[in-house]
Amino acid sequence: MRVLVTGSSGHLGEALVRSLKTTEHEVVGVDILPSDFTNKVGSIVDRDHVKRCVQGVDAILHTATLHKPHVVTHSRQSFVDTNITGTLNLLEEAVSAGVRVFVFTSTTSAFGGALTPPPEAPATWVTEDVTPIPKTTPFTPDDLFDLRANAPSVLKRRIPEYEPEYARRGWRMFPGIERVYVNARARKELGWRPRYDFVHVLNNLKAGTDPRSLLSRVVGSKGYHANKFRESPYPVA
Repeated sequence: MRVLVTGSSGHLGEALVRSLKTTEHEVVGVDILPSDFTNKVGSIVDRDHVKRCVQGVDAILHTATLHKPHVVTHSRQSFVDTNITGTLNLLEEAVSAGVRVFVFTSTTSAFGGALTPPPEAPATWVTEDVTPIPKTTPFTPDDLFDLRANAPSVLKRRIPEYEPEYARRGWRMFPGIERVYVNARARKELGWRPRYDFVHVLNNLKAGTDPRSLLSRVVGSKGYHANKFRESPYPVA
């Protein structure tokens, strides 16, 4: 199978390309930034480029996107161009080329206001049944950086052992968190068993070992910007 991975120079894209290269599948990486994991340099906004990239492809893993780190460095039009027009280009050209599989890594922002918990709730529990509440002003810092809920009350109920380890290190839990993603359906229907969860991290912290997976250590930390913000994921606090 020939698999096209968009955003192949990013964190998720590189991880997918690395993983696919250990299989029998042929992998093609597409990104606007050149890297060892990108062999088709160009933008998904460019329809002709997309058309060339999808030729002979059996499956597409679409991870190319603008997201929270780009809110203050890119215009709203850039978000529309990449996230909407770019995805449309891929979908339509995939159909024309007879691509059999299209996996779209969507964004939590699709839920909009449904991700903000009511005042009396510690967090919103996000499942497949959550109904999106569109926001009228997408892609603004206020929309994306607003955290209001009480994280410790959620985690204390679920993972009480974090407190002594955090206290020993002089750490504090985040003052707020907006949502908790529920993976019950994936565990039930796909048989997925998460390995690198919060309990795993805590156990490794207690043992003095690195809690990160080998793949995450190999991919490492990447800058999201080619300008003065290159070394910082989030240009604003």
